[in-house]
Amino acid sequence: MTTTANLLVELFVEELPPKALKKLGESFAHVLADSLRAQGLASEHSAVTPFASPRRLAAHVSAVHSAAPDKAVSQKLMPVTVALAADGTPTPALLKKLASLGADASVVPQLKRQMDGKAEALFYDSMAPGATLAQGLQKALDDAIAKLPIPKVMSYQLETGAQPGWNSVHFVRPAHGLVALHGAEVVPVSALGLSSGRETHGHRFEASMDPVVLQHADRYAEQLLEQGAVIASFAQRRGEIARQLQHAASQQGLTPIDDDALLDEVTALVERPNVLLCRFEPEFLEVPPECLILTMKANQKYFPLLDAAGKLTNQFLIVSNISPADPSAVIGGNERVVRPRLADAKFFFDQDRKRTLQSRVEGLSKVVYHNKLGTQGERAERVRAIGHAIVNRLSMATLPFTVEAQDEFAVLDSKVQQAALLAKTDLLTDMVGEFPELQGVMGGYYARHEGLRDGVAIAIEDHYKPRFAGDALPRNHTGTVLALADKLETLVGLFGIGQLHTGDKDPFALRRHALGVIRILTEKNLPLDLPALLQAALPAFGDLLTDPSEALLGFFADRLAVSLRDQGYSAQEVEAVLALAPTRLGDVPRRLEAVRAFAALPEAPALAAANKRVGNILKKSLGADAHVNPALLKEPAEQALHAAMQQVVPAADAQFAAGDHTGSLQTLAALRAPVDAFFDGVMVNAEEADLRLNRLGLLAQLHAAMNRVADLSKLAS
Repeated sequence: MTTTANLLVELFVEELPPKALKKLGESFAHVLADSLRAQGLASEHSAVTPFASPRRLAAHVSAVHSAAPDKAVSQKLMPVTVALAADGTPTPALLKKLASLGADASVVPQLKRQMDGKAEALFYDSMAPGATLAQGLQKALDDAIAKLPIPKVMSYQLETGAQPGWNSVHFVRPAHGLVALHGAEVVPVSALGLSSGRETHGHRFEASMDPVVLQHADRYAEQLLEQGAVIASFAQRRGEIARQLQHAASQQGLTPIDDDALLDEVTALVERPNVLLCRFEPEFLEVPPECLILTMKANQKYFPLLDAAGKLTNQFLIVSNISPADPSAVIGGNERVVRPRLADAKFFFDQDRKRTLQSRVEGLSKVVYHNKLGTQGERAERVRAIGHAIVNRLSMATLPFTVEAQDEFAVLDSKVQQAALLAKTDLLTDMVGEFPELQGVMGGYYARHEGLRDGVAIAIEDHYKPRFAGDALPRNHTGTVLALADKLETLVGLFGIGQLHTGDKDPFALRRHALGVIRILTEKNLPLDLPALLQAALPAFGDLLTDPSEALLGFFADRLAVSLRDQGYSAQEVEAVLALAPTRLGDVPRRLEAVRAFAALPEAPALAAANKRVGNILKKSLGADAHVNPALLKEPAEQALHAAMQQVVPAADAQFAAGDHTGSLQTLAALRAPVDAFFDGVMVNAEEADLRLNRLGLLAQLHAAMNRVADLSKLAS
């Protein structure tokens, strides 16, 4: 008799890699459940709950059957000519095949004949018994372990003294226990040299009993918490840490730093969290807060505390894995550990300020950037040249580029040149040598310390921006130009020597650099054409590389399409706009909004379909002259369309020229009726050549007018 109960499976292991724990837990649970569903042991309605703590991966799956239902199976046996003799009796080959399937000659009359390719074959229909839970769970467990996204596999021996290679196991960490409970019953399975049972282990120091003997699949989390002092659920443990952090900080009138990645990592390091408040000496606050925060987060996994103004304080929170009655020893120990780290940061900061950034410029010529592209010093000179070219293009732009009244282009160029020369010098400082993540940031601090011109320090700090998705853009014009120049130098240089990204591998972060250029051009609406920018960057490289513009433009188009879809635009909307290969990216958002507004109009589907039809007609008539002789417009429908276009198109063109893309497309919507009437009443491919060419010219004018903002045919279903 088949029974249904909830299932619990746990692997108890040594400490798992914290940065991978969340993914490991989710993968283990979901692959296990998917395999059970595929075998008919669980249904789509079976709920899956993953558990992951520093020393365990587990999954709870509801409504799991003790056996899967039997399945009807149709199995091909062999061609009829081989299976049956001329008189229709079974051949020895057929009888032997049936015997291997547990059947005999009595089933021959029930065999089905069916064409299999060009020959007729015999098929045997039978009922295959469903898998038992023990069989199915074994397969599911093997699948879940095999598909774990393990960052690095280790090998170990199951038995002390075993010969290497004889009893070796390959897994993320040595495994010491396996639990498999169907309700209250143990399911006999094995994995990693372990046999299943109902015993697990709790907290190393605070468990009230060891081992923890699990009574039922549904009491797993409850027993681990009560008897093992472990919060088994990653999500619940994370939520508890966040709650304690907020509570401890609010008692001091402060706020913990917001860092999801740090919260995930700490969640993966503790089994039952206990948040405690610590302090360091106030004099360390003289060091830039970015240095102190990075030291506490990266090295110690601490949560710095900010005051109401967002300023760093000398207090921080730790997440302990133990809860002693007197926490003073834990607090004191952590304060002692962080002190030398902060002292190192202060020493680096003090030492670095003894030299100017300018004095470090010469040292860049000794730092190799790329063996085909030279040193960081040569790179800085290229960035200066590209920055100068960008400023020149801004000054010549037909659209106004608003700068501060006193910041004319000559002054802007001077600032860009100075910032470009100094931007990479902080790579040679002790602080950035210790904390590479602070490059740019420290350059800005040291520039301000030296009293460099207004805006230059900010530009040095901002020239890596945006560093990641959602990061802020450069704050001033100098930084904007410098960031563009720096990213273009990287992209043009590496593409030009064939150093491209491959699949998931992108060691030079080319995708990030391209997205940075896209965001700067788009969000700041700069009057710069992307192809012209790439050409302007080329001279800075001399004869080091071949022109990579074509490949780069394709790369930018791909990145732009992905970025726009991530922002919520549909694939059709994005394809419609990018089909025209717009060169001024600042114009793309307005085009997209116009397309979206147009698509919502009742006239849109018919006009999009007509536009697609027009495009197909014109493709077959390449070279058609887009001129129209009104005297040759014979049919009333073509005369009406021409008259409507004479009224509508100039108005739409004027709106387009004024930047009102939405209004332009909405104005063109008035052409729906005359366009429909044209295709209903006019034969485009007339026998008379002059009529045919005139009508093609009319359609060419219509096509050009309708596709100035986007290729509307892409909206046709």
